[in-house]
Amino acid sequence: MERVIERFIEYAKIDSETLNEYDFKERLKKDLEDLGLEVYEDKAGEVVGSNSGNLIAKLKGTGDKTILFSAHMDTVSPGKGIEPYIDEDNILRSKGDTILASDDKAGVSAIMEMLTVLKEENIPHHNIEIAFNIAEEGGLRGSKNLDYSKINADFGIVVDSGGAPGHTIVQGPAQTKINVKFKGRSAHAGVAPEDGVSAIVVAAQAISKMKLLRIDEETTANIGYINGGGPTNIVTDTVEIHAEARSLNDEKLQAQVDHMVKCVEEAQAEYGIEAEIEVLEAYKPFKVELDSLPAQTVKAACDRLGFEFSPAKSGGGSDTNNYNLHNIPSVNLGIGMTKAHSVDEFCKVEDIVNGAKLLIEIARADV
Repeated sequence: MERVIERFIEYAKIDSETLNEYDFKERLKKDLEDLGLEVYEDKAGEVVGSNSGNLIAKLKGTGDKTILFSAHMDTVSPGKGIEPYIDEDNILRSKGDTILASDDKAGVSAIMEMLTVLKEENIPHHNIEIAFNIAEEGGLRGSKNLDYSKINADFGIVVDSGGAPGHTIVQGPAQTKINVKFKGRSAHAGVAPEDGVSAIVVAAQAISKMKLLRIDEETTANIGYINGGGPTNIVTDTVEIHAEARSLNDEKLQAQVDHMVKCVEEAQAEYGIEAEIEVLEAYKPFKVELDSLPAQTVKAACDRLGFEFSPAKSGGGSDTNNYNLHNIPSVNLGIGMTKAHSVDEFCKVEDIVNGAKLLIEIARADV
């Protein structure tokens, strides 16, 4: 079995759900130091509430470029006690009722294999910077609070996407969070229901008027969380919803957010109650041109390996968004993860192996 797959299986077994990345961070810190890299942990964990910061590591090379390679350490739930295995079709899966964690330990493993091969085979390479981030899931908070004073990269390669190696995300959406607390009026549901105003009814009306899920080819929206209520003999006075909207187009995103807020405002006005509405920008969109340094570097590496270079847009956010925001032109590479964020997640062995090969080719300074 390829060493990178053995590494992935080891890494996947280390619990690292979002905001609990400490154990995985400690393992990666040791592995990076064993390879001779200079390693630094920033203070992002103190900001986002994690028990770990982001890991930043550096390896000096002989080339004239500095490349940032990045993946995230955290996983979604259920991500405790993961037991990866390889099935008869050479596909990695999880034995239990958990995710596999190819999102994004496949990316982390490929980067670590790249570093190992560069050192073992003494391959001439460009200056390399590594960022293994916390809290990517649920808002890209690790990369948002990364210590950018430690980063001097000319461009970035994020390894955190579905698709085979060569699949390259060059455009990603912005995301806005919409959190609402509906405040109704409680009353006895059997004796005097007319004295109350059900926050459940108001929330339901607002949601029923919203355009949700796929809005158009560039825009999506979703209600992810709703909570409120209690005994059936009490008219519910408080309900909370957490929602999001995403789009590759800023104007479309704003229009969708305005629409969702308007639905809430109209429902609360009809029932004469208050609603606390919180609108938060999670991250901004990015677009990298095909003639940019990161895209051309990936294409050239793919050409040398015989991989298909496949530039694409994505409906998902990644740390790539924040790197581009901080003037580090970056793309996001496919590493084979499929059905991520679900217990049906899987990943082809060959995709992780080829992903590591592609990273090595990108890092080389002798081509």
